[in-house]
Parts: sequence; C-alpha cells; structure tokens
Amino acid sequence: MILYEYPFNERIRTYLRLEHLFSQLGELVGRSSATDHHFAILTIFEIMEVAGRAELKTEVLKDLEKQKHVLNSYRGNPAISEAALDQVVAVLDHCFSALNGLPGKTGQSLNDIEWLMGLRSRSGIPGGTCEFDLPAYHAWRHFEVARRRADLMHWMSSLMPLAEAAAMLLKLLRDAGTPQKVMSTGGHFQQSLPSGRTFQLLRMRIDPSLGLIPEISANRLMVSVRFVKFTEPQRLQSVSEDAQFELSYCS
Repeated sequence: MILYEYPFNERIRTYLRLEHLFSQLGELVGRSSATDHHFAILTIFEIMEVAGRAELKTEVLKDLEKQKHVLNSYRGNPAISEAALDQVVAVLDHCFSALNGLPGKTGQSLNDIEWLMGLRSRSGIPGGTCEFDLPAYHAWRHFEVARRRADLMHWMSSLMPLAEAAAMLLKLLRDAGTPQKVMSTGGHFQQSLPSGRTFQLLRMRIDPSLGLIPEISANRLMVSVRFVKFTEPQRLQSVSEDAQFELSYCS
C-alpha cells in the first residue's frame, strides 16, 4: 500500500516537511561518498530554512505541552495503562527540555561556522560550489569518510531536538486516526467533514497495483480527491474507474 498524507494547516505542513528532510538527511549521512555528503549538507541548509521561522520553536514547545496535558487528563481511566502513559509523557518531557535548552532558533549555532555559511550562500548558484569557488570545501570533500561523517553528525546535533519533537508530535497525531474503507466513484471522491471537529491530517492508503495517484484538496468542511494515472509517454490523465482505498482523519 502507498501512503499519502495531506495536512490541514501550515503547522502540520511544516512538521511533515521537517520529517521528510530529516529522513533524507539520515540516509545521506549513512552513505560514504563525498557526493552523498554534499547533498547531506544541502539538506541541513534546507532544514535551517524551514526551521528558521522565529515562532516555530515556540509553536513546537506549545504543542508538546498541549499533548502532555491531554495525556495527563487520561490518568485514572481504567482503560489506559499508567505505565504506557508515563512512558509517553517522559518522552514528551525529554523533547521539551532538549528543544527548550537550545539557544535561539534551531540550527543557530551553525551560523558561527564561517566557511559552512559561505557554502550555504553559494549553494543556490548553479555550480556555485566548484573547487575554484570554495577551495576549503573542496578539501573537506577529500577528507576520510569517518571525519566527514563526524562533522555532519556534529552539525546535525543542534537540529536533532527539533527532529525528535516533530517526530513525536506526528506519531501521536497519526495514532489518533481510525482507518476506514471508502470507495471513489468515476475517479472522484468527496466527503463532508463533521461539524464541531477540527482535523489536522488526512492519511490515505491505496493499492499501488491500481496505478492511481490521488490529487487531494481539503478544508475544515470537505475533502475532495481526484484520481489520475500515468499514461505513455509519461503524462497524467484523469481516470473514470471506481476504486477502493483506506482513509484516516487525525485530530
């Protein structure tokens, strides 16, 4: 099954982007080639760009506190395991302390590394990181794999509290959704959302053998999905067949 997710607000959109970038970064750092480590650095710059909003750190801290308050309200409920509750609250406390302990915005300490910021300013120029433009970076790319990876891990360390917090918040959000089987008709699906409830994330799973790609649009009142598929020569075309898929709304 292929999973598609659609955020209902900008905050969740930012969390999903961060999750995507941190996953990409972890994969690239684990590789050995200088080219992979080059793209790992570019991913760090992308994370700094996404995390650069002054209010993001405050928003994440507020969300962590909100989730902790919600979980603590379940104490005394016989259907809830106190041990499991304590474990999740402890993780939230750890995420809050680690993120709150970072000075300024996420990744701010990296701004003090002059040659790294020089690389960042050149990275937006096509071919701007060539050896004749940045000889120090060219030398770094010829370091041993272990030394390059150690540098990357050190630079990542100031970003990881945000990664852990976003991952925890998204996990709790996803766990709140209940999957349901639904059917599209003639390549389209629409569903009105219940009034009085605010959803933050839509999750859709669809069988890849169907070859269908969902184009999702949603607001607080309605969800609409239009299905397309690839045709030769690699063009997208609307479909008219019915299809079953799985849908979850997370709030």
